[in-house]
Amino acid sequence: MLQKRYEGFLKTPCLWKGNAVSNLLQFEIDSNANKIDIVLDENLRLGKYVERLVSFEIEQENNISVLAENIQIQDDKITLGEIDCLLLKNNTPIHLEIIYKFYLYDASVGQSEIDHFIGPNRKDSLIEKLRKLKDKQLPLLYSDACKPYLEKLDLNAKNITQQVYFKAQLFLPFSNKDIELKTLNPDCIVGFYINQNDLHQFENCKFFIPNKKDWLLEPHTHINWLSFEAFKICTKDYFDQQFSTLCWIKFNSGELKKLFLVWW
Repeated sequence: MLQKRYEGFLKTPCLWKGNAVSNLLQFEIDSNANKIDIVLDENLRLGKYVERLVSFEIEQENNISVLAENIQIQDDKITLGEIDCLLLKNNTPIHLEIIYKFYLYDASVGQSEIDHFIGPNRKDSLIEKLRKLKDKQLPLLYSDACKPYLEKLDLNAKNITQQVYFKAQLFLPFSNKDIELKTLNPDCIVGFYINQNDLHQFENCKFFIPNKKDWLLEPHTHINWLSFEAFKICTKDYFDQQFSTLCWIKFNSGELKKLFLVWW
């Protein structure tokens, strides 16, 4: 299963190209390694799990060497934050922040394309994550508290380039799947989302609810599909708990898609 998750991760595109969003430069890597041979703790939350996949990916590259990962920056025993990764790429030092997200397009939120993308449970948003990167995570490198950590690695903050490795899966509303993205990478669109009121339109389909680590996977047929009626029973708890979940859907035509079933 780790192999399939890794392949799904590698196939997930970056959310934008170059520095098209907030002047944040995307990390570029042409990964040659498709075979993964590490052991990962299944109890890791998805964000940390992805960081381990990235760590494996970049360690396979001849022109990249990892200097340090998951550096907790502390000041007087107070943790100010964490630097995901410091690495050398072609001998250039880079501070890399790693992000893997799932965002849904809601035109009622904000004014711009970036404003419209929110988390599946409406608790977070793309714009909030970008602000956190710009205002908190990236400036941490230049803080006084970070200096001792950099000195141990013989680095100076002013010589370090900052980049993000920001991958995402995007979902459009089922009622408006023809939205064209102008700023973000349209290749990140992997499916659509529906709520309880839309379910009846999919009575002839089959469903599968993967566990959260398997949200990385591309849908495939080698699973036990749920009938519409069984799916409806399974999803009752999600609605009761106000929790949106990612599902796979198999249409009569055999087409497989990802969808988010949202409670709102």
